[in-house]
Amino acid sequence: MKVNYAGLVGDVGGTNARLALVDEDGRIRHPKTFEAKDYASLSDVIGAYIQQTLGRKRPTKAVIAVAGPVVDGEIEFTNLSWRISEGELVGTFELEAAKLLNDFGAQAMAAPLLEAEDLRRIGPELRGAEGAPCVVVGAGTGFGVAGLARSERGDLPIPAEGGHASFSPADEVEDRVLASLRAKHGRVSIERVLSGPGLYGLYQVMAEIAGEPVVHADEKAVAAAGLAGEALSQAVLDRFCEILGSVAGDIALTYGARGGVFVSGGIAPRLIDRLMLGGFRRRFEDKGRLKDYMADIPTALIVHPYAALLGAARVLETLEGNRF
Repeated sequence: MKVNYAGLVGDVGGTNARLALVDEDGRIRHPKTFEAKDYASLSDVIGAYIQQTLGRKRPTKAVIAVAGPVVDGEIEFTNLSWRISEGELVGTFELEAAKLLNDFGAQAMAAPLLEAEDLRRIGPELRGAEGAPCVVVGAGTGFGVAGLARSERGDLPIPAEGGHASFSPADEVEDRVLASLRAKHGRVSIERVLSGPGLYGLYQVMAEIAGEPVVHADEKAVAAAGLAGEALSQAVLDRFCEILGSVAGDIALTYGARGGVFVSGGIAPRLIDRLMLGGFRRRFEDKGRLKDYMADIPTALIVHPYAALLGAARVLETLEGNRF
């Protein structure tokens, strides 16, 4: 049976580019993942995907979720040497319309659509306040943040660069982490701690504090060792989850996200068992006089494999033709 497609959607991070088609019922079709390092530009990736899935045909519209701030319809990727604009997408692929959207903004758009099987609850079973804002946060190549404002007129994603806000330590160990990172980088952002490179930096400092040698080469090795039960690496993963909980709580306060906080990114799904131990939720709620306020906010890990594509597909439904 012939399938009619509403358009193309994408989710482009610092490591991978995921692309898919959306059918007329809003369902994701033919998702494929490409390694960003293998391509000189996003246009090259999109061209390869179209060639593999559609051949000579072309989509009429596209919504691409991207890792970084979109300014005046253009993106200069934070962790890639790529730049692209909506106008370039329209011209290169002969589209009627194109939209660039921050990748966490796309996940925020997807959040209200996620079912129980798409999520893993972190902490107590709670129901977020009806119609209240929610947020999505996540650590991967960098650290992403976006909110979702909700109203009778529809939902509005509010992307932010919260990963570049300042890191705030909560105890003496994190004071040492801050001092070490400040010596290397000057100002220390959240992303310097809550990211892949941040996880490895955290390991290096905690090894120094413990008087142990640095034996792992990168964050992947640290994560593998921690999940296998090595004491130091286990402590590093637990500390990472605690800091993630603290930051998620700060962002929930900033947005007034009583509708819920959703955790995504490339790292958290691999640490699900550590997230469930309680450190994340304890630090999330530990907000002094606002502890009771925080205790009512649900927290969950997104396990849907294509949440950003789902959110981009939702935006695609509202995209009008002939924008340019």
